[in-house]
Amino acid sequence: MIDSANVIQFDWSLLGAPLLAGLLVVSTHVALGREVLKRGIIFIDLTIAQIAALGVIACEYVDAAMTGWHVQVAGGTAALLAAGVLAMTERRWPALQEALIGCLYVIAASAAILLLANNPHGAEHFTQLLAGQILWVTYPQLTPIAALYAVVLMVWFGGAQHRGLWFYPLFALSITASVQLVGVYLVFASLILPALAGHGLRTRTALIIGYAVGAMGYTAGLVLSVPWDLPSGPLVVCCLAAGALLVAISRQG
Repeated sequence: MIDSANVIQFDWSLLGAPLLAGLLVVSTHVALGREVLKRGIIFIDLTIAQIAALGVIACEYVDAAMTGWHVQVAGGTAALLAAGVLAMTERRWPALQEALIGCLYVIAASAAILLLANNPHGAEHFTQLLAGQILWVTYPQLTPIAALYAVVLMVWFGGAQHRGLWFYPLFALSITASVQLVGVYLVFASLILPALAGHGLRTRTALIIGYAVGAMGYTAGLVLSVPWDLPSGPLVVCCLAAGALLVAISRQG
């Protein structure tokens, strides 16, 4: 049985950087997630995240010693290329966009598995990219991410009239950074679940609800993962889902 006192009595220095990482992800993903729902391309986040992960895997496949900005550039380049392709297909074949997004996801995931097939740690590496390693995030990692997200938010909220033009590149850059921090699953959950919680409401109200669900989901998931000795990423996903569900129930009432 879990001692409830242990839930709050632990070293916050362990969770400071991971929690900040989660809040940074939420800062951009709530707004971008609303746009994803508006466009009806729900699985684009999984696809772009998987392609960014593929770029990272391909970079490491070419040279296992590559780290840091080399890996970020590889993931970002792959994501931007995919975003460019999807922007083109949205214009030319809008009715097929969701199907094409799904196909691109399957192709990227399969290519990643093939690249990792002969890697003795391939399965572990693939799992880390999917579920993330948020507990191992450090403050130095967050500085460039915070700067990138600040630019994304300024462009997004400062140039609302040009969102159609900027959506795909901003989305690709944000997703690439987020995958490195929290993994593919949390990227999807951070985009869709808070956005669903505020779906159908006025923009300001929906954003407030989305940010609240995102912040509480990350906080609860990280706080509970330590005393319960559970993987933090999947637990945060479940907490985000629980928060979105509670909001949905309260709105029905």
